Amino acid sequence: MTIQLSELNPEIPYNLHSHTQFCDGRAPMEEFAAAAAAVGFSHYAFTPHSPVPIESPCNMSRDDVPAFLAEVERLRAAYGSKVKFLSGMEVDYLSEEWGPANPYFASLGLDVVIGSVHFIPNQHGEMIDIDGRFERFKRNLDDKFGGDIRYVVDTFYDQSLAMVRAGGFDIIGHFDKVGHNASLYHPGIEDESWYQARVAQLIDAIEESGVIVEINTKAYSDYGRFFPARRYWSELKRRGIPMVVNSDAHRPELIDASRLTALTLLQ
Repeated sequence: MTIQLSELNPEIPYNLHSHTQFCDGRAPMEEFAAAAAAVGFSHYAFTPHSPVPIESPCNMSRDDVPAFLAEVERLRAAYGSKVKFLSGMEVDYLSEEWGPANPYFASLGLDVVIGSVHFIPNQHGEMIDIDGRFERFKRNLDDKFGGDIRYVVDTFYDQSLAMVRAGGFDIIGHFDKVGHNASLYHPGIEDESWYQARVAQLIDAIEESGVIVEINTKAYSDYGRFFPARRYWSELKRRGIPMVVNSDAHRPELIDASRLTALTLLQ
């Protein structure tokens, strides 16, 4: 990452996770940039969902990467020192062959790389998107995974562990996000001992790797929860694991959504 965490003042808004028209963002980058300047952000990273070698309507095309990087440079020139705009990607980990550690992403010279798991292989090796709204999650779980919620959760954490151990990224994105939809499908699952053990295993790997944990505020206004859940924050702080607070914005009006709430609770 080209910036130091010491550059981020919690009293001044920043956001290191946002999406663009090149993926599933809902407005041009210019509108996000204008909103960041209007709010008085110190740093703002554009992190579209990375290209992936599978069909996905939410991920940017590899052919669009040069245009994306050129737009970051244009906005830097247009806004000068008002906001420090950063080029980045939220890179999907799919396998040993495709994830943040793939040399392709290092070749792009990005300022910040977020490593995230949105897709997992089902029992037949088909990559399935388990992110997004519960209705789609439930449909995919029933149709693509035979309703095996334990398999889905275990595989999500297996993928996350493999990604952390492979490296190549600065920030791990929403590292327990599967817990939200899993809890709607199977209430109480996050309190079960095996689930807690999987999260603890991932936190151990994160601590060993030195990556930064994102406190993702995207779902707080609708569901009253952060990713990771608040129950893990004390342990992250106790271990000295660095954290940043990101809004994962897909719309300009949400670039600072619930960030102040998270920062206050962290303190």
